[in-house]
Amino acid sequence: MTQPQETAEAAAEAEPVYDDYDLAPSDTEVRQFEQERWIRPPGATEVLLVRHGASQAFIPGEPFPMLGDQGDPALAPKGHEQAAAMAKRLAHEPIDALYVSSLRRTQQTFAPLAERLGMTPTIEHDLREVALGEWDGGRIRQFAADNHPLYERLHIERRWDVIPGAESNEQLIGRCMAALGRIADAHPDQLVAACVHGGVIGAVLAHITESTPFSFGGSDNCSVTQVVRCDGDWVLRRFNDCSHLDDFLHHA
Repeated sequence: MTQPQETAEAAAEAEPVYDDYDLAPSDTEVRQFEQERWIRPPGATEVLLVRHGASQAFIPGEPFPMLGDQGDPALAPKGHEQAAAMAKRLAHEPIDALYVSSLRRTQQTFAPLAERLGMTPTIEHDLREVALGEWDGGRIRQFAADNHPLYERLHIERRWDVIPGAESNEQLIGRCMAALGRIADAHPDQLVAACVHGGVIGAVLAHITESTPFSFGGSDNCSVTQVVRCDGDWVLRRFNDCSHLDDFLHHA
């Protein structure tokens, strides 16, 4: 006796419910809903995080010049070429403001873009590279090439402060996110480009995507990464875009 009732109830549940939405089929109009490209929401801030161009090589026994407690190498000739290619690509974007870190390789990288746009970059000290303690001044490159045991441990533990005197992950993320927050607060409804460092990009992206530390390591020199802050939340839109530097997705 209950089976017809159950069948009726199931049929009722299967009926489409339109409520107040105009989703019902129309006899007079065929509605079409195409996929659309993403558009920045009102009040949101887009930030293009550009890693600086390739810097000068480290020579053992000849550490980089220091700015405070951090190495401050200049761009290598290749880095200047990368900066010019990046500037050519971004010059046609509707960029409202430029930011650089306090380290000169970011300032040299954005010099061609700033000239094309007629802008003066703002220095944001908290977007500087991770402080590497005893391994700063370029030494980390040699230790990485030599597979130093402490370098291997750094990647196993995914912590910068494995290096004696280095900045902790928490310190790095704290200052970088604070800096990006200030930039977003100052530029609602705008597009900003910031020239930063590989360690900064890696820390920011791991934080906003809730990934494990170092998940976004290895961004290429002069690559473009895009993040957006909307309603207080950061989202990742693009990572390590190098189409202005290489013709292929994979490059040697």
